[in-house]
Amino acid sequence: MTEVSSPAGVRPVTAADGSPWRVVVQGAAALAVGMGVGRFAYTPILPLMEHQAGMSASMGSDLATANYAGYLAGALLGIFIPGIARSRLALRASLLLIVATLALMPVTEIPGLWLALRLIAGVASALLFVISSSAMLARLHRGAQHLVGWGFGGVGLGIALSGVLVLAVQSASASSWRTAWWSSAVLAAALSAAGWALRPEPPGEATVLQRHGDLPRTHRWFAALLASYSLEGVGYIIAGTFLVAAISQNSPGWLGGGSWVVVGLAALPASAMWAYLAQRRPRSTLLLCALALQAAGIALPSLAGGIAPALVSAVLFGNTFVAISSTAVAIGTHLQFPRSVAILTAGYSVGQILGPLAVKPLLGSGYHGALLVGAFIVLAAAVAAAALRIRFPHRVGAMVEPSRTASFRETRES
Repeated sequence: MTEVSSPAGVRPVTAADGSPWRVVVQGAAALAVGMGVGRFAYTPILPLMEHQAGMSASMGSDLATANYAGYLAGALLGIFIPGIARSRLALRASLLLIVATLALMPVTEIPGLWLALRLIAGVASALLFVISSSAMLARLHRGAQHLVGWGFGGVGLGIALSGVLVLAVQSASASSWRTAWWSSAVLAAALSAAGWALRPEPPGEATVLQRHGDLPRTHRWFAALLASYSLEGVGYIIAGTFLVAAISQNSPGWLGGGSWVVVGLAALPASAMWAYLAQRRPRSTLLLCALALQAAGIALPSLAGGIAPALVSAVLFGNTFVAISSTAVAIGTHLQFPRSVAILTAGYSVGQILGPLAVKPLLGSGYHGALLVGAFIVLAAAVAAAALRIRFPHRVGAMVEPSRTASFRETRES
């Protein structure tokens, strides 16, 4: 019987790529730079900037929005310039930009320059996400697909390491928000060295289904997925930006930063855990469960104070937000929707821009109301994910190697 390749034309790892684990480590390092440090080091540094640099909560929200606007711009580049997802130059330039923007944040106190730096960092973060996730999905063959979950765990690694750094800065006698940014830049540089050799997704030959114009009709499921993932972008980013500040309001100073370290540690194995579950349960069901758990985790600090609720919230949030991203990307790839990773990232980005803006009027009285709004929006994302499950096409037409065209009709799944 004719051999069928992995879904969506995935090319297996070859000797030129190195071992599957090398691909995972390099992809995880790149994601740790772009997402874990480049984007989320800001979360534990935010309270320091408010206390030491006199930055207002409103300005903090504006900086978050600028970063997310840049993330959208990077995602749109991935849609309109598809080749950028296969560009090693774009990968390495993005790594360097993240390091540079982190290092330059403490050099100035001019709000306009801060906004510009966070905007540029957002562009680089999106490109690193699109390039790294596409590279891992393309280079890991079917037998190693579960390893992609560990690759996405790089986001959690970056969050945990940057959180520990900021905690160390806070505990130092001469702690300052500037030192926190410079320490994050050094961390990003070290991780960039580990991800520097990642080989982006190779330019692939058109698959048989693409050449014959016989792409499966999965638009309605992809529309539900896009709606769910975009709403998740709104809700999760509210917690991703303000969770530490919200916990710090009514708790010991160490607990806010400590909870962010817990978020990273929980995120590190989360994608691999959910990928393991995906071998036994439909991904559409797992996406719904993860969204429901995340909504509960986001709401918890607003409903109950103290150490235990804060830590449970951090575990639930960390265990789900990276897993939701990796699961959504995997579903989009399964549906064989063209440029699914870039389109989903763009929808997520629009949601992230809207998130801080939606709760900005509530920040004058603290962050707890903002977290409740975020939890409600994530519940709406769960409703959209429930619609995704209606007659979900668990078996989409198989993609075969271009060299196997003669037996295509024999191997295509219904």
